[in-house]
This record gives sequence, C-alpha cells and structure tokens, in this order.
Amino acid sequence: MTDNHIDQKQVLFLGLIQSFATSAWIQLGKQKNPITDKTEVNLEEARFTIDMMEMIKEKTEGNLNEKEAQIISSSLSELKMNFIDLKMKQDSHPEQQEEPKQKNN
Repeated sequence: MTDNHIDQKQVLFLGLIQSFATSAWIQLGKQKNPITDKTEVNLEEARFTIDMMEMIKEKTEGNLNEKEAQIISSSLSELKMNFIDLKMKQDSHPEQQEEPKQKNN
C-alpha cells in the first residue's frame, strides 16, 4: 500500500508539472489555446508560469527522485530557451508589440 501511495504522489506531481508546462507552451504560442482555439503569445504570463515552476523545483529540491528531478529540469530548460528566443525576437522588433499578440491557425 505504501508503494501505491508513493506512485500516486509521483503521478500527481508529474501531472502538476505537466500542467504548468502545457500552460507555458500555450502562453509562448507554441500550442493552441484549447479554450480560444487560437495560438496566442503572452510573455508576461509565460514568465510567471516558468517562475512558478522554478519555485516548485527549488522548494522540492532534495525531495524528488531522479526521474522527477530530470523531468522538471528538462521542462524548465526547454521553456526558458523558448522564452528567451521569443523575448529576443520581440525586443529586436518592437514595432510588432503594438499589433495583436494572437494569430489564427
């Protein structure tokens, strides 16, 4: 029964991380928003979500197994690289910031 309890907690933790990661991908415009059915970029929200994931990683340090630590670290790395890429593109084309931050696919 203890193994089931640990497995359930691992599944719940990984589900939480996946939920945050999916939200960040949507906010970065890399996935369609299932509610609006549009691809939208919101770097401010993406930054907040990535910061939340970073906080979870810091607060759980030493309490994660190798798989959990690897998943949160790799998710954060990918999200941060994409965030930086989009931020650099946005900063190099400030005229595009005045246009709507969404596009239809």
